[in-house]
Amino acid sequence: MGRIAVAMSGGVDSSVTAALLKQQGHEIIGITMRLFAPHAGGTGSAVKDAALVASHLGIPHHVADFEPEFSRLIIGDFIDEYRSGHTPNPCVRCNRFIKFGLLLDKARELGAEMLATGHYVRKTTDPDGTCHLRTARNIRKDQSYFLYTLSQQQLSRVLFPLGEIESKDKVRRLAHEFGLPVAEKSDSQEICFIPDDDYVAFLEGSGQLVGTPGDIIHVNGQTVGRHQGAHRYTIGQRKGLGIAWSEPLYVTAIDAERNVVIVGEQPNVFAEGLKAENVSWIIAPQAQEFAGNCKIRYRHQPVGCLVRLTADGGCEVRFDEPQKAVTPGQALVFYRGDEVLGGGRIVG
Repeated sequence: MGRIAVAMSGGVDSSVTAALLKQQGHEIIGITMRLFAPHAGGTGSAVKDAALVASHLGIPHHVADFEPEFSRLIIGDFIDEYRSGHTPNPCVRCNRFIKFGLLLDKARELGAEMLATGHYVRKTTDPDGTCHLRTARNIRKDQSYFLYTLSQQQLSRVLFPLGEIESKDKVRRLAHEFGLPVAEKSDSQEICFIPDDDYVAFLEGSGQLVGTPGDIIHVNGQTVGRHQGAHRYTIGQRKGLGIAWSEPLYVTAIDAERNVVIVGEQPNVFAEGLKAENVSWIIAPQAQEFAGNCKIRYRHQPVGCLVRLTADGGCEVRFDEPQKAVTPGQALVFYRGDEVLGGGRIVG
């Protein structure tokens, strides 16, 4: 194996990834992506911390400026999705277009044959070269859900050294053993460009999305309240509705065109199935209709389903049992045991 580029975010996971590969005797270079204007704990801190780790390990360190592309492809899409009444998953798009798109190209430009990341996921390869994406040994940290868009070509060029490590505690211990200057650094927040995980403040502070008041309507057609912006709600939400009702109410749908939030009792939150678009496959199915297992959000246990592929590159899914809070904008990911087969974007 030739030169390996490591995606270094300045955090513990990517730093241990670099240290492990260096310990194994590989030629390593580090690359840190500059993605957005820095805030406390943001990109500026990532570049500084990654540079410190690279210096400690004695490896070259490069900074790749993807801020324009990240702004357009990830942040712009994030805002547009909320404007459309959807709840987006920017990590899936970032992995598809930035980390395993632009960054993979940058690694090749710098003479690296492989790109390693600190994702908690495993890759196995058959004798014929077919790659398989599998869940991490540390199932609590497993990130396979976010990587379903990877192609065979991309998978053949990436490494996930943390996938076989069974606990985050062990990763921390390794960070201390390697003497890494970020060994005690806390884990990053869920969405890297959202300060304090306050997506509403981010959306409204961007100046591109204004909180326009509108009606909250019960599934029976009755107007039961007012909202200050449909983007402040997501499917399945119960808290913060401010409605007095005989039973707990949940958000069941968001009609962005009418600026209406629709609510109902718990049974109304469950769906028999869903539709998805832009379906991609790591391991392509052999039939247009097949039984499988899927996840409809990150913290969701895979459930049985019947899948029918559609001519427009999407699919229709019918669950074995009704599922709660199917949310347009989120990822639908298909599994076979511990293996990710592919997935798509939920549209309804």
